[in-house]
Amino acid sequence: MRSIEQNKTSYFSSTKNRKRFVQIAVLFILIIGSLFILSPIWWMIATSLKDMKEVMAYPPTFFPKELHWENYKRVLDAAPFAGYAANTLIITAIVVVGNVLSNSFIAYGFSKIKFKGRNTLFAIVLATMMIPGFVMLIPQYIIFSKVGWLNTWLPLIVPAFFGNAFNIFLLRQFFLTIPNELIEAAKIDGANHFYIWSKLMIPLTKPAIVTIAIFSFNGAWNDFLSPLLYINDQALYTLQLGLQVFQGQTNTQWNLLMGASLLVLLPVIILFFLFQRYFIEGMNITAGSKG
Repeated sequence: MRSIEQNKTSYFSSTKNRKRFVQIAVLFILIIGSLFILSPIWWMIATSLKDMKEVMAYPPTFFPKELHWENYKRVLDAAPFAGYAANTLIITAIVVVGNVLSNSFIAYGFSKIKFKGRNTLFAIVLATMMIPGFVMLIPQYIIFSKVGWLNTWLPLIVPAFFGNAFNIFLLRQFFLTIPNELIEAAKIDGANHFYIWSKLMIPLTKPAIVTIAIFSFNGAWNDFLSPLLYINDQALYTLQLGLQVFQGQTNTQWNLLMGASLLVLLPVIILFFLFQRYFIEGMNITAGSKG
């Protein structure tokens, strides 16, 4: 017994072995946490491939006894999801472009252009993050109704071209890490602020730009409340409204609803896996300023 305890003590006393043990423990915890987080997605996939009898069976089955791939065809035949997807894609693409352009341009002004009251104005912009979005619903609805934008995509698109406080903050932190000497050298060569912003700042902060684009895509693609408020014509519906209509048409057939939800979720998952490297780099905000 004493020799076993001595072996354990000598094993854990080694710095290399301790680090290896910590790495294995952390990896094990991450695997368990990942399985826990991914379990709803697996349940969605499994449910979409079952028939209703198996979906309602008790106890529930975690693996389909028989794969019903025809559920996806039934989903596409039951509702015009192709039209909903086209509408959502158009809105999302414009929102992403608007967010990237407006937020990066505003952040450039707060980080590299000196003017009186800059810090105060930036503090006011950050303070808007404390205002709950639901507080703005009624005033925005009144404004959009007065200008005749109801039952159009304009209320979903136009706000993206006026900046977002969090996105401005994120991009400003990245712009501050770019030395001012580069800006001054560009000005000596005759470059104006628009040229510096588009040709110098944006290429140097690609991870942050991609992060903003992913956030914007995810927000616009999954937005349900705004289309519900402003759109009445079914021809203008987005995927999220289409899912709601589909649920009402199918009397909550959970296998078909899970299949439709999975089709809507798939582009977001693919986008994240394609750009996850930029996303992780973009979230690494540098607190210190080099500018």
